[in-house]
Amino acid sequence: MKPTSENLSPLTLFYSDTFAFPLPDGHRFPLQKYSLLRQAIRQSDLNARVRMCSSPRASDEQLLRVHHPEYIDQVLSGTLAPDALRRIGFPWSPELVERSRRSVGGTIAACQAALETGLAMNLAGGTHHAHSCFGSGFCLFNDVAVAAREVQIHAGIRQILIVDCDVHQGDGTADIFSGDPTVFTFSIHGERNFPFRKSASDLDIGLPDGIGDEAYLAELHSAIDSIFERLCPDLVFYLAGADPFQDDTLGRMKLTKAGLSKRDELVLTACRERGIPLAITLSGGYARRIEDAVAIHFETVRLAVNALGRRPGDRGVEPQGLSDKI
Repeated sequence: MKPTSENLSPLTLFYSDTFAFPLPDGHRFPLQKYSLLRQAIRQSDLNARVRMCSSPRASDEQLLRVHHPEYIDQVLSGTLAPDALRRIGFPWSPELVERSRRSVGGTIAACQAALETGLAMNLAGGTHHAHSCFGSGFCLFNDVAVAAREVQIHAGIRQILIVDCDVHQGDGTADIFSGDPTVFTFSIHGERNFPFRKSASDLDIGLPDGIGDEAYLAELHSAIDSIFERLCPDLVFYLAGADPFQDDTLGRMKLTKAGLSKRDELVLTACRERGIPLAITLSGGYARRIEDAVAIHFETVRLAVNALGRRPGDRGVEPQGLSDKI
């Protein structure tokens, strides 16, 4: 029987209005993309096939599993040094702190939902440049690292795989999990792009500027196959960055929207075929036209909705504790 909207499990999405917060005029970070993405989902036929939930706030206890107490104190109190704020790229504000807490909390909740249903998504997150003792590159706290520790402690997850397809290397994530055999970090990124001093992931694929769809997808396909030949993770994080797009102002790659769609499909299919729970975060996206970044993120949501629907009833238990619907 062909799946219908009545017999498909909804895709659980996590979102908070705090994902958009005040920034100085002309700031290069595209905060509007979060609210525009939520609006696009609400106005599309996907709205009937998703379950939009409010992102909870990450607690101090959760943040402390990854981040140094002194760094957290400086963030919460607004006493970060000027050079630390320049490295992060945002001016400090209470709204920035709240947004960062809920970005982390949304990824934690997406993990918990994914372990129940097989697939869930945070409509933010992917803050992979945050290290344990400092923030960097628009990243205050490392949401994936905190979420990984949370599910290892409270959900009995033994082996985690992080698939980072942002155009920039996940240096903070790689550094946090360096030498930890329970978390495998994989990053496919622009070799000459930010960060210019890279950390060592368990597997890094540094690509040249100007790479297009065919070569990128071949590298990703080979890497995914190789990883799953030697690893059987209990949970996968997927950072679905929109910034490898050909018209991204910070990307320097030449992937088309169709190529990015095939990238998402490749990762989704690899996890769904193996029955591995998958938690997705947005990560970067700085297209010259913000509508392009929103369209790329929307396509990731659409593909995730369809991936969950391809196996009706699989991991289809309603997540517990997610009644705070938006």
